[in-house]
Amino acid sequence: MQCPKCSSEVRDIARFCRRCHATLRYECPSCRHEQRHGGTCDKCGVNFLKYVAAVVSAKQADADVIHERIERRSSLLANVLVLPFTVGIPLMRKFLAAKSKKGGS
Repeated sequence: MQCPKCSSEVRDIARFCRRCHATLRYECPSCRHEQRHGGTCDKCGVNFLKYVAAVVSAKQADADVIHERIERRSSLLANVLVLPFTVGIPLMRKFLAAKSKKGGS
């Protein structure tokens, strides 16, 4: 077999050309059918680029949902951890001020 890009001789079982590294075998991302050209699968008719783009966008949407959930949990945890410092200090001041008024009067 000859490479379609550089016309060098390659074995029939080769996935890439040894000389120019061009892809010689393509695998359908949907049905795993192997063929000599890319673009559309001969067996199931799936367009490779559209299929991969749809899978990537679905995975991105899932990752965004997970990221949002983690952000909400992190925000809640940060607020819970800071709570004693933000609420505790004013309460301590109020308690100490009330105690000093009792001792001074």
